[in-house]
Amino acid sequence: MDYTLHRVQAEDWPAYRAIRLDMIRDTPLAYLETLDDALAHPDSEWRFRTTRSASPGNIGVAAVEPEGAWVGVMNGFLPAQDTAKLVGVWLHPDHRGPAGGVAALMLDEIVRWAREETAAERLVLLVHEENRRAIGFYRRSGFVPTGHEEPYPLNANQREREMELLLRD
Repeated sequence: MDYTLHRVQAEDWPAYRAIRLDMIRDTPLAYLETLDDALAHPDSEWRFRTTRSASPGNIGVAAVEPEGAWVGVMNGFLPAQDTAKLVGVWLHPDHRGPAGGVAALMLDEIVRWAREETAAERLVLLVHEENRRAIGFYRRSGFVPTGHEEPYPLNANQREREMELLLRD
């Protein structure tokens, strides 16, 4: 299947809200909010999120099917001048797996953004220690563990592991 990559814009908030709710329903441990919290957000919060994604130093990328359905999303931002951070990664279960290549397509766009539109030296992410599928995808994509871990914000007994991809030679 052919997918189009779409850079998230402010007016995309209804589609972003729908996919974010799907993300949390599918993989609740991967996101830093509960479904109840996400459902309670007013429209202004969703507008804020998509406006932020379209602002300088940020990127949101959606994988879109030919008929217009969003099937995946990835976001990036600059927490520091030399570091870009990958967040909010999700792909609908029907589109997962190396054969489809959708996750790699979105990640390639985030990496391109970080290399060409920022001065970042590295792209980092935090992944839940039990999210083996995601950890495997990131490793295959060139990310390596940094050794840094943080308590998972929704359960301090669990950990998030930092991984990084160096962007410059």
